[in-house]
Amino acid sequence: MSTLQQRIAALPAERLAGMRRGIEKEGLRVLPEGGLALTPHPQALGSALTHPSITTDYSESQIELITGAHPSVQGCLDELTQIHQYVLRTLRDAGGEMLWVSSMPCGLPTDETIPIGRYGNSHIGRAKSIYRMGLAHRYGRRMQTISGIHYNWSLPGVTSEEYFALIRNFRRHAFVLLYLFGASPALCPCFVEGRAHSLQPLGDAGQALYLPYATSLRMGRLGYQSDAQASISVSYNGLSGYADSLHEALTQPYPAYEAIGIRNIGGDYNQLGTSLLQIENEFYGTIRPKRTVRRGERPLHALRERGVEYVEVRLMDLDPFESVGITAPTMRLLDLFLLHCLLTDSPPDTPAEIAECKHNQHQTAERGREPGLLLQRGGRPVPLSDWAAEVLAECVPIAVALDRAQGGQDYATALRQAEAVLADSAQAPSARVLAALRSLADCSFERFSFAQSAQARDKLLALPWNTGQQAHYDALAARSLAEQKDIEAQDQLPFEDWRQQYMDPRQLG
Repeated sequence: MSTLQQRIAALPAERLAGMRRGIEKEGLRVLPEGGLALTPHPQALGSALTHPSITTDYSESQIELITGAHPSVQGCLDELTQIHQYVLRTLRDAGGEMLWVSSMPCGLPTDETIPIGRYGNSHIGRAKSIYRMGLAHRYGRRMQTISGIHYNWSLPGVTSEEYFALIRNFRRHAFVLLYLFGASPALCPCFVEGRAHSLQPLGDAGQALYLPYATSLRMGRLGYQSDAQASISVSYNGLSGYADSLHEALTQPYPAYEAIGIRNIGGDYNQLGTSLLQIENEFYGTIRPKRTVRRGERPLHALRERGVEYVEVRLMDLDPFESVGITAPTMRLLDLFLLHCLLTDSPPDTPAEIAECKHNQHQTAERGREPGLLLQRGGRPVPLSDWAAEVLAECVPIAVALDRAQGGQDYATALRQAEAVLADSAQAPSARVLAALRSLADCSFERFSFAQSAQARDKLLALPWNTGQQAHYDALAARSLAEQKDIEAQDQLPFEDWRQQYMDPRQLG
């Protein structure tokens, strides 16, 4: 019996049953005729500051839907579906806006016209908007309109050190998920207007740009990237090293951001601070260690004080062929993959390996389906297909254990589906997107995504919906608006004094 099999056998069924997963799903609001909706976040959906399930991400036009932590994949998917149903019904009744189903954005207006999220007049609400203004100055608003799915995952009894071991393995093998689930091989030409790029026009009409073997442009050089952040040397070899490297990025002055300044000549705020990172959330990564924060608490302080509670997987594209952006088999494959990352040996990372991980991520994002593509593993070239097949083969006994604990064959089936995609790249979502684009006369990314968005809306609006469900979400919306008012009434300090306190390095723990 292998070491991995021994570790799986040592996991009691009740501990496996304690596995929890939750989803945060972003999506742009678009107009009934196409194009970004520039309207405010609908008040009927509640307060974006305080609603537990419906908020906004970067833009006022970018809705984020949040489930609770669920013991079953289906329970999580059911809640995500219900939140979608409520949002789409609300949007329909308010004029017919839809949710964009692709990770790469719809037709965008000029950069400065993309509306930044607004969260009311409380200090924390103002800070959230100022943080987003800082992102606009630092990276541009267009980049922030990219959307994805975050998968939050935990297992009882896992220590902070074990979660960091999982994270190191996740970063090593993240290319497997990009290959299997990347769904952004093309984009609207408006997204790269004025930027240098190596994309090719798809078809003669110039209505889509793409790379022939791309899996996820969202996770490539055109996606969530930052030259400034490339200078951050983050260690994942343990909580203290990770916290220290993040602490430095949060307190280290950065000349380009100092030149922007905290406020402009008119007194309006440009950003929360002038360090390399304004706050913890600005740090981009494929996976993050997380801990639930208390009101007013900095995330790094929470991590240092109480350790890692769960991990947040951040590299999943929206699946434009699925009405809620993700399927149950995909979620089960994520469970398998994360357990594999946890249970297999995870040596400390090194600067050389961290550079390899970044190289492999970009190669897979931009060329993942290219026949014979080589990645770097320990300084040596290895075929992506061989390495991915090795990882999936090691997941077989994990699938057996999970199916035994939960009954049925769902995990084994999800794994077989993943193996089929690895064996035939035409089945990958990225290949299916390109095939669908080519089937359109003008190969238009906008037209394809709009049609998929309308199809998803119609499918979700056709699902059963009762007065009890409507009342539940109406009550959540009303409560969130009342909570926002309460928070606004509690602020006593002048905002600048509050900002200085919140940004004080001593708050980081």
